[in-house]
Formats: sequence, structure tokens, C-alpha cells
Amino acid sequence: MSRQRGARLYGLLAEFPNADALCAAAKQAREHGYTHAEAYSPFFIEGLDETLGSGPSLVAPATLAGGLLGGAGTYFLQWYAAVVDYPINVGGRPLHSWPAFIPATFEITILGAALAAVLTMLIQNGLPRLHHPLFEVEEFELASRNRFFLCLPARDPVFAPGPARALLEGLQPMLLREVPA
Repeated sequence: MSRQRGARLYGLLAEFPNADALCAAAKQAREHGYTHAEAYSPFFIEGLDETLGSGPSLVAPATLAGGLLGGAGTYFLQWYAAVVDYPINVGGRPLHSWPAFIPATFEITILGAALAAVLTMLIQNGLPRLHHPLFEVEEFELASRNRFFLCLPARDPVFAPGPARALLEGLQPMLLREVPA
């Protein structure tokens, strides 16, 4: 399939017969300087993310920050309400009776961590996205069943249509498609 004149290009998509061929292709793409290459397989392939040069995930640090922020904010809110804003002496206990603050602090800590983790995951995955250009390739729906795909996106700094096509053709893919943007 050739690209229509003037149509923007999302990238080139190549299909490989198995996980080993996909890993070898990803390694070749990385060696040629592609830093935004994307791989799609029906199951997790050990080491593929390192081969593609995926950076560390931000989910764990964001989860920690969300939990700490939620817990600290909740504790501060309870302390401020009980000690500063509306002090009430209940049964002679001190105003800053910290054991009473623990249940709500714990619950909001968990809630803050969970929300931060989900939001960070969605942002890192570019979700929600109602349409992705790869869905225009008919064969791509098999990526979740039994096919292995490598995409060299046009947004990659080293991407040039001719050399990218030559690189993928040299890897002898089962299928090679231009993906319109």
C-alpha cells in the first residue's frame, strides 16, 4: 500500500512471525537510533521493553506521592479542625488526639495512592484515546491474538520514510504497511 500524496504518515508497521523475530527487529531498530519504536504482541515478552529503550515507569513514584499527599493532607485537615478552627474538649482528652485521626488518614492515603497510580498510568499510555491510527491497518486487530508488530512512528527523530522502509524490509517482515496519521 502506498501513501496518498499529501497524506500525513503516522509511521511504518511491520508484522513478524514470532516473538523472537519481533525482539530481533526491535533490537535492529534500536541500533539504528529509533527511540520511539513501538512493539505489539499478544503477551508480555521478557526484555522487549529494555530492548526498545523504554524509560522507567512513573507509576510507582506517583503512587507514593499521591499516598503521602493524601495522608498528610487528611491528617492536617483533621488536626486543623480539631485543634485550631473548632476545638472541642471531649471527655477531657487532648485536642490533638492523634489516634482518632488515623482511620481517615489511612483511608485517604490509600485513595490518594490509587488515584495517582491510575491517572499516571492513563497519562503514560496516552489514554483515553478514542482512535489510534494503527487501527486503520486491518491486520493490526490480530495483535491481541497471535501476531507480532513493530511500528516505527514518524515522530521519531531519526525517522525518514525511505531508510525506515529499507530497515524494515531488511528484517523480512511478513507484512509491511504505511500507517496514515
